[in-house]
Parts: sequence; structure tokens; C-alpha cells
Amino acid sequence: MTDKTVWVITGAGRGLGLDIARAALVAGHAVVATGRDPKKVTAAIGEHDDLLVTTLDVTRPEDAQTAVEAAIGKFGRVDVLVNNAGDFHAGFFEELTPEQIRAQIETLLFGPMNVARAVLPVMRKQRSGLLLTISSTAGISGGMFCTAYAAAKFGIEGWIESLAPEIAPFGIRTMLVEPGFFRTELLTADSTTYAQPAIDDYAERTKETITAWSGMDGKQGGDPAKLAIAIVQLAGLDEPPTRFAAGADAVQTFEAKGKTLLAQAEAHRKLSSSLAHHDA
Repeated sequence: MTDKTVWVITGAGRGLGLDIARAALVAGHAVVATGRDPKKVTAAIGEHDDLLVTTLDVTRPEDAQTAVEAAIGKFGRVDVLVNNAGDFHAGFFEELTPEQIRAQIETLLFGPMNVARAVLPVMRKQRSGLLLTISSTAGISGGMFCTAYAAAKFGIEGWIESLAPEIAPFGIRTMLVEPGFFRTELLTADSTTYAQPAIDDYAERTKETITAWSGMDGKQGGDPAKLAIAIVQLAGLDEPPTRFAAGADAVQTFEAKGKTLLAQAEAHRKLSSSLAHHDA
């Protein structure tokens, strides 16, 4: 049992999840760091008195339940859930298989839902908690080669935005983090699966896109360690932001999407406003 803020972090063995776990520990919090392979998580983070490492494959609801029970058993509560675990299925829609698209949504959308289902009863009982979900600028604005990924991230946005007022009366807050390009491991071979080229019409753009993204790996502008520190700071606010644009490129994405929506609303305002049913 502890009187410290208790964080449960998915995908904590590498990438942003690892940085968030480290930042939370440095800030004096207790951390339940989870991953598919707990040995890799322990090796990455090291030993710490306020650390519990446990197995969690987010696509397995039973894993989520077991991990939350372990957190309660060790620390007595859960204050912050960070839904971070993820991967990337990239490619043109027609070349992505139905199985790849389902796998993407299973991990990025249903996975966080599985963990939230396990945590929310605990937070409701406490009458407090923060559900913090790592989304993406791809959840704000879609883009070529990201049909599966953006579909899952747009789903995250709609789910959390709708869930927020349902759980607010219990003292539970939500926070969506939308990173732009950060120097994580998302574009590495361990995290990214490209669609198998099969349609000649897409061949040239596929080659150009994969070459560009492969060249970007390890050179992205954002520093995940800085983002992790920012996330820990924001999570400590009495009223964390409902959305956080992570990175200058994310701010630009927010601004561009806002302008686009306003322009689209204005483009056919008269027609849009003329569709009411007039009863006799």
C-alpha cells in the first residue's frame, strides 16, 4: 500500500511508455509497468522500490484484469492509467489485408478499451482517477498510407470524447495526448508492418513513402523524454487538458484541422441550414 500516486502504464518496455515510466518514477510516483514480456520491461527500467512489473497484452482482457488486480495488491489503488501500447500497420487501403486492419484496430482501439474496463471500476470506487490515452495527430487528421492506423486513432478520439462525460460524475478525468513525429520506435521493424505491394497503380508511391519513412526513423524532431515529463506534469493538474497537442507539428495539425472544418461548414452554409422539416 502507498500514499503515492499510482500509475499503470501499458507498453512500458520501450518507446514512449518506457520514458513515461521513468519520468513518473523520477517525479516520486509509484508505477505499474506492463508489457507483453515483463523481463524486457524490467531490463529496460531497472529495479525500483516503487515499481511493479507485470504481464499485459492489451488484446487479452484477462491480462488487463490480472494486471489491475496486481496493482491493487501491491499499491492499493490506481490513480493514472496510461494507455500507450501500440503498433503501426501502414499501407494503402486496398493493399492492407482485412486481417491487418482488424489487428490494428484490435491493438489500438479495443486494447485500450480492455484495460479501461478493468481499471474503471477501481476508479469509480475511489471516486477519482485519470484515464490518459496516447492517441496521435493521425486521430485528428487522416493521411495517405495511414488508413488503418487513422481509423483506430479516430476511434480512440470518439470513444474518449464520449466516455468523458459518462465518468466525470465519479471524479474520473480523461486526457488525450496527440503526438506528432517523435523519436520513438514506432517506425522500426519491430513496430511497423507494411502492406505487401500487390497493385501496380500504388507501386511507385508505396516505394517513395516507405523510403521516406525509413529515412525518418531515428531522426524525428520530437524528444519522447521531454514529452514524458510534460505528460507527468499535466497529469498532476487538478484539471488536466482534455486534449494535448504534443509537438509543434501537432499544434499545426490542430490549427489546420480547425480551419478546414470551419471552411467546410461555411462552404454550403445556406444549403446546410435549409434542411429542417417544416410541419404543416
